[in-house]
Amino acid sequence: MTSIKQEDLIQSIADALQFISYYHPKDYIQALGKAYEQEQSASAKDAIAQILYNSRLCAEGHRPICQDTGIVLVFLEVGMDVQWNSQLSLEEMINEGVRRAYNHPDNVLRASVLADPAATRRNTKDNTPAVIHTKIVPGHTIKVKLAAKGAGSENKAKFAVLNPSANLVDWIISSVKDMGAGWCPPGIMGVGIGGTPEKAMLLAKESLLEPVNIQELIQKSEQGQELSRPEELRLELYEKINALGIGAQGLGGLTTVVDVKVLDYPTHAASLPVAIIPNCAATRHTHFTLDGSGPAVLTPPKLEDWPDVTWTPSPKARRVNLDTITKEQIQSWKPGEQLLLNGKLLTGRDAAHKRIINTLANGEALPKGVDFTNRFIYYVGPVGAVKDESVGPAGPTTSTRMDQYTETMLAETGLIGMVGKAERGPIAIDAIKKHKAVYLIAVGGAAYLISKAIEKSTVLAYEELGMEAIYEFEVKDMPVTVGVDVQGESVHQTGPEKWYRLIYKEA
Repeated sequence: MTSIKQEDLIQSIADALQFISYYHPKDYIQALGKAYEQEQSASAKDAIAQILYNSRLCAEGHRPICQDTGIVLVFLEVGMDVQWNSQLSLEEMINEGVRRAYNHPDNVLRASVLADPAATRRNTKDNTPAVIHTKIVPGHTIKVKLAAKGAGSENKAKFAVLNPSANLVDWIISSVKDMGAGWCPPGIMGVGIGGTPEKAMLLAKESLLEPVNIQELIQKSEQGQELSRPEELRLELYEKINALGIGAQGLGGLTTVVDVKVLDYPTHAASLPVAIIPNCAATRHTHFTLDGSGPAVLTPPKLEDWPDVTWTPSPKARRVNLDTITKEQIQSWKPGEQLLLNGKLLTGRDAAHKRIINTLANGEALPKGVDFTNRFIYYVGPVGAVKDESVGPAGPTTSTRMDQYTETMLAETGLIGMVGKAERGPIAIDAIKKHKAVYLIAVGGAAYLISKAIEKSTVLAYEELGMEAIYEFEVKDMPVTVGVDVQGESVHQTGPEKWYRLIYKEA
């Protein structure tokens, strides 16, 4: 009989969450390095370089890979011969570990979990509770698979119950096309097939915690070894998803996924449940086992495990002074053009936008100090600063969530530009074109690198919203790319279309 101490599980959970906040899995980083070597799209190659360089900076500085430090997901296999030495329940122990990790003074992690989700949406302040799945199995150990999933990728999950005769691959490929780039590719696509609706979703999620090994499977196929049906599906989907030409950050390129995972389960004769869930460029997970000998010991990757990739701004990048920018100056910017932003940049995301729109609708003035005239807004919810930082990791959030507010913001506030990640939807693009504004994109998965360009951060309004408050950043050479120009041309449409044609032609 193995005795597991309460403190050993709590500390192991806390240590693991800190660990995955700044260490990418070695297999993912090396797969991304190979993608960088093979990439032919200049824009996608630059985005991958930023992600890889950001990853190394985070490993060295022990700061989060992404500002969205995720909602905690835990899969447990509890041995039947385990005895607990604890006054807390299993759920309470795990949540105490989460609380300890997210409030760590040397590496503060962003608290993003909201209680009462359908009404007050109150932040729990410590990222609890975790989402926990437990199995009771033979044995005398506790096996833990742990992940932190950001909303950008979680929000792109897809599910359907297909007819048993339906073409599974066609549905998956169509669904991936509809996802856009808000899930921050290149990443991993998890597929769950069978069971019941909730089982299919759980299979897709759990599949994402397995090693990146698609190249081994390709080699196995080339050697003529027999493959299972899930393995055959992995290879087919890997090829067809990458052939879409979506590429890194949706800019168009050769690599959209570095792996595809498939798990299946027996299902009812009348059903074919299928779920797909992506893992983003900030993929974060680890595994450990407790055997009664103490807390888990996690072995960090070595710095030489990272690809030898650094990132510096392109010499062709246009430097922009945000303090003197005019609407006339942005008229010449073209989709795909790289810019370096300098000066004062306002921030605001979902909650701030909702308050602004309600204020305007009531005919009231915006908070003191908040003036969007000839200004740019950055869709971001940063991590809190530690030590001498002006701000913690501060990468972009998914911009489509702000589409519903874009017309009002451009028409009534004097705003001339927005910065976020991924594509904009039709209503936002129409508003951008109508008001001759621009939309810029920063790289999702490069949050710590971006924060290095932020020299000062000041809260201007809605301080009680925490990371969703309106800040004013003072930035120096913050790297962005023109996503939508004043004519409404979007690089997220033209880029993938171009690379789909190129890949299809070569095939």
